[in-house]
Amino acid sequence: QVHLVESGGGLVQAGGSLRLSCAASGRTFASYAMGWFRQAPGKEREFVAAISSIAASTSYADSAKGRFTISRDNSKNTLSLQMNSLKPEDTAVYYCAADLVWLNIRSGVPRSWGQGTQVTVSS
Repeated sequence: QVHLVESGGGLVQAGGSLRLSCAASGRTFASYAMGWFRQAPGKEREFVAAISSIAASTSYADSAKGRFTISRDNSKNTLSLQMNSLKPEDTAVYYCAADLVWLNIRSGVPRSWGQGTQVTVSS
């Protein structure tokens, strides 16, 4: 439904921080629920965080809570994920996702996906 492009991934040492960004196309960005997912080598894609369209309510996976913060800027059509205290197990390709239905984000079946950005955390 929307075109998504992630950026901000890279190599960081354990304990460091990264800020991921997702740029969305279209004029209806504010109407979409947004989320971040990740997929590590040999593992299934997993939910990381989500943010709703109107109230900007947030939801986090247990692995992300307390370390990651999801936010959005509707005036700039951007979604962000601030990642602090990174661990080697955070190494994965991180994907931005969007859907008009909040439940589709939370259940892991968003309509639109970005191509992903690689995050590598060294020990």
